Amino acid sequence: MFELDLSADIQALRHTFGDIREVVDVQGLQSDIARLSEEAGAPDLWDDPEQAQKVTSALSHKQADLKRVTEVEQRLDDLEVLVDLANEMQDEDSAEEARRELAGLTDTINQLEVQTLLDGEYDDRNAIITIRSGAGGDDATDFAEMLMRMYLRWAEHHGYPAKVMDTSYAEGAGIKSATFEITAPYAFGTLSVEAGTHRLARISPFGSADKRQTSFAAVEVIPLMEEATEVEIPEGDIRVDVFRSSGPGGQSVNTTDSAVRITHLPTGIVISMQNEKSQIQNRAAAMRLLQTRLLLLQKEQEAAKKKELAGNITASWGDQMRSYFLYGQQLVKDLRTGHESGNPDRVFDGDLDDFISAGIRWRKRKEED
Repeated sequence: MFELDLSADIQALRHTFGDIREVVDVQGLQSDIARLSEEAGAPDLWDDPEQAQKVTSALSHKQADLKRVTEVEQRLDDLEVLVDLANEMQDEDSAEEARRELAGLTDTINQLEVQTLLDGEYDDRNAIITIRSGAGGDDATDFAEMLMRMYLRWAEHHGYPAKVMDTSYAEGAGIKSATFEITAPYAFGTLSVEAGTHRLARISPFGSADKRQTSFAAVEVIPLMEEATEVEIPEGDIRVDVFRSSGPGGQSVNTTDSAVRITHLPTGIVISMQNEKSQIQNRAAAMRLLQTRLLLLQKEQEAAKKKELAGNITASWGDQMRSYFLYGQQLVKDLRTGHESGNPDRVFDGDLDDFISAGIRWRKRKEED
């Protein structure tokens, strides 16, 4: 007799989901949403655009958090109904649909469980990603552009807005560097595990000898600060240059000097911005990003000093963390977690969730050691 029994699997998911609900604090979320909705409905809200942006952004993030939880709860209930229907009707098509939904729910709940591990100070902020090509000539600049597309495709798959803030094109293929923002719940906490040195090994498409080429690119991920006013920057500490934004190969795409480059003289940090339409807007955005970098640098220096005093110094920034092999055995392997994929094309098309989840769990274990 036909019988579909998924009760043990569903019960296990409900148990995990119950732990997630407790960590997420659904009642607290509902309370926050009610308070922020009241603030967002105030008639004078937009008298202060900066405060209005904070309120509406916080409300949007809280609503998204609650929606993810309530949707999973509804899907669990619907799955049980679907199983009952399959058994009652003795319908193999409904049974197969239930199995697919079980697999999908398992993935979704695993992702939610990973998000509960994101409890860092800035984990809930949007992410600013900067990619810089390293050693490897045209292969490296091409690789940097492949990585940029990979992260933008990841954002697109999830429906997360992404905005390119600055791009420096290489004279040959690809890009020297690019900076872009991804707006998503816990974007920084999620994507910060992607920071580090990425390595590509392949038969170079830019050489005639069909030789294997190894190239490198660095990925930096920082949180977008709503305000970085904790860092004061004297005018004498910066140099501001203006220039025309350009496209691939140096092609001019703007007839005015609206792009801005700010150099922080004491640290050598350089911020370029050309996404906005006016020089004033680009300068304001660049200063905000510079303040963020200086605030994070300050915190990194404080943390390094504490480690030095404790006699435990580790230099992990910039260490190679993932390799992409596009010759022989097609493989992408994370060298920290051991997670790998035999389908590099899918990875470069933005299929990164499993790598990110493994990275977040790895980082949490390291913190607890």
